[in-house]
Amino acid sequence: MKQLKCRHLTMSRIAMSSDETPTVGDIAASRHQMGLWSCMSYVIANIIGAGIFITPGPILQYTFSNGLALVVWIGCGLISLIGGICYIELGTSIHDPGCDFAYNVYVGWEGIAFSFMWVGVIMSFPASAAVQAQTFGQYIVAGLDPVWHLESPWDQIFERGLGFALIIILTVLNLYAIDKYASKFQIVVTVAKLLSLAIIICAGFYYLIFKGWTQNLEHPFAGSNTSPGQISLAFYGALWSFAGWDILNYGTPEIYRPRRTMPIALIGGITIVTAVYVAMNIAYMTVLTPGQIMNSTAVAADFAQVTLGSFSYAIPFMIALLLIGTLNSNIFCGSRFTHAAAREGHLPTFLSCINEDSNSPRAALLFQLICTIAVTFVDTNSLINYVAFVMFGQRVFTMTALMWIRYRKIPVHPDAIQVPIVFSVLFWIITIALVVVPFIEETTHTIVGVGLVLMGLLLYIVFMKPKRLPDCLIRFNDGMTRITCKLLFTTPDLKHHSEETTLKSDDESILNQDERTALPTTSLASDETTLRL
Repeated sequence: MKQLKCRHLTMSRIAMSSDETPTVGDIAASRHQMGLWSCMSYVIANIIGAGIFITPGPILQYTFSNGLALVVWIGCGLISLIGGICYIELGTSIHDPGCDFAYNVYVGWEGIAFSFMWVGVIMSFPASAAVQAQTFGQYIVAGLDPVWHLESPWDQIFERGLGFALIIILTVLNLYAIDKYASKFQIVVTVAKLLSLAIIICAGFYYLIFKGWTQNLEHPFAGSNTSPGQISLAFYGALWSFAGWDILNYGTPEIYRPRRTMPIALIGGITIVTAVYVAMNIAYMTVLTPGQIMNSTAVAADFAQVTLGSFSYAIPFMIALLLIGTLNSNIFCGSRFTHAAAREGHLPTFLSCINEDSNSPRAALLFQLICTIAVTFVDTNSLINYVAFVMFGQRVFTMTALMWIRYRKIPVHPDAIQVPIVFSVLFWIITIALVVVPFIEETTHTIVGVGLVLMGLLLYIVFMKPKRLPDCLIRFNDGMTRITCKLLFTTPDLKHHSEETTLKSDDESILNQDERTALPTTSLASDETTLRL
């Protein structure tokens, strides 16, 4: 049994950043790429979720006035836009999948990349997907309740069953080429999502313009909260509704002409979402008083009861529709993130396996599906609170890496778009502030999140630093890779062909990386080389 050791020192990696031998995945990705509309639909659908129906109340609880609340929403849109501009430079400079993980690995900070990666793969993405799937089931059951009431525990069983069915169907869609089903489906869902939100916006502006309901907006800043701490918490809460704008950076190789497509899709998508969020809040504020919004747990439902009459029963189904697109985007991110870590050698080899015909990371997709189903049996809301620190903490290091690339003049892709450094510095400061805020507001949860990241660093030292892992782990990795390739018709997609140091026992021959990736998708040679865990 043999083991491939991926030794990619920073300078040697930099030297081959532009002429590195393409992997199986790189070649396959060039045949299946998303165009502008697909990319923009993923950005919009990944950002807009159930948050816009829930967050307006808490934001007003912090700001005390409609005017200041609108300023917060616009400000969060601008912050997201600044972040998007920085990530355009990252995505066009480094054409590796995996977003923040890939960028930290690129500059040689593998320990940091691993520490955040393991939390994302095992907890963050599965927990988010689980919440979205369960919420989908809950809203469908709530929408059916007037005509089909389910008693406990059948309502919970039906909710969970609907969630499982949705995530399985979406995973199956993603097992095929991104440009065959998943991206087209995402465009349809995104258009339907925007049309459903347009109903709320048009209803609110009808009452504002044609019925003259301006009383809630006549003195928009009256009674505003001036506490910096409270306002910062309002920004922090609203930014969660904008989370997900970095989705394209998880699958950069699958984007057609990134230099053209990423700027238009990211800036256009974030601008559209910001306009939608501001318009929806104005609609809410036109019909409902600040007190009603603050005390509401379902602002859209209260709004619909006043403005839409019997059509208000459709609101749960509208929210469920939003969640379909968001969940599909989450599956895209989680699977590409897992696959990127495996192809770098930070996860077992079998998780890097892709189908060469479709470029679908099938092993990573099914692994995320299993993790998501498993997570549904724990308290997912608490789990998300514990790992919330990871999202913003990871971006601090990513922005530091971007500025480090600039400072050291590290070579990047020739199609890179360099943005003014002021954007990078400004967003770096913002991300640091977003890491500090949870320590003040949610100290216990944030300390647990820090502990999880530190545990990842310990795992990196245990599994990544040794020259050779125990034989049992090597055999497990080898066996799982063989099974995965045969069952899913896949091939391992590993990087750093020329940088690998091969370790072998005295009585074994060596199969090099180029030979390994050339193996047929339905079988593996008997002495297949195994990448370390």
